[in-house]
Amino acid sequence: MISVEALSIAYQTGQPVLRDVGLTVEEGEWLGLLGPNGAGKSTLLRAIAGLLPYRGTIRFDGADNGSLRRRDRARSVALVPQEPAMPGGMTVIEYVLLGRTPHLPYLGSEGAADLAQARLAMDMLDLENLASRMLSQLSGGERRRVALARAICQQADVLLLDEPTGALDIGQGQKALELIAHLRSRRPMTIITAMHDLTLAGQFPDRLVLLAEGRVVADGPPAQVLTPEHIRAIYRASVEVVNVNGGLAVVPMRTGTR
Repeated sequence: MISVEALSIAYQTGQPVLRDVGLTVEEGEWLGLLGPNGAGKSTLLRAIAGLLPYRGTIRFDGADNGSLRRRDRARSVALVPQEPAMPGGMTVIEYVLLGRTPHLPYLGSEGAADLAQARLAMDMLDLENLASRMLSQLSGGERRRVALARAICQQADVLLLDEPTGALDIGQGQKALELIAHLRSRRPMTIITAMHDLTLAGQFPDRLVLLAEGRVVADGPPAQVLTPEHIRAIYRASVEVVNVNGGLAVVPMRTGTR
């Protein structure tokens, strides 16, 4: 379980990014973070991953985030940022294998089991034919899938995804989220996903948190958060929310004249 209490983060200029954010993510839950650009979604993910200083408290199963050793945190938490840093002189398989680093002994190297885990992750994302490709030769969508493969290879209990469908076409984006749902069904995994696509947010996560100006303005099941009233107030958009195959679809409604 992840517990966030009174979390506040500010830029060096003093401008607040997150303001007294509090939320709890149950073990095995899939939480979607929503909000316009600048709402604090990415900042919240990076704070949970231990990459930013903050005021407040973040706990994993009762253990304070700040007291965890970096190596221990890396074994249990995997972050896929919007724009992962990828050394151009590294191949895809070499990069995916970095996900095994927290599990290796000091000065140790990957073995056959680690390589098998990396190839399994790549196979899940249709990357096996790119194993020897240099990272510098990948498209934006391919880079996204490779970053996700590295996180899957890490076998962390907590998966933090910042816009996992960004740079992916509609088919690849849907497949990526379907894969995450499949992984979650195979073994317990807590997932927090920052999302822009409101329809995908209404289809996959168990629960949604809507952020605006660094604060939580709505928290609950998708049907309680993805309402026309919330979307109009936060996104300044006119939409209709419809039920589709057990999920929700957010449809923009044109309000102007031709």
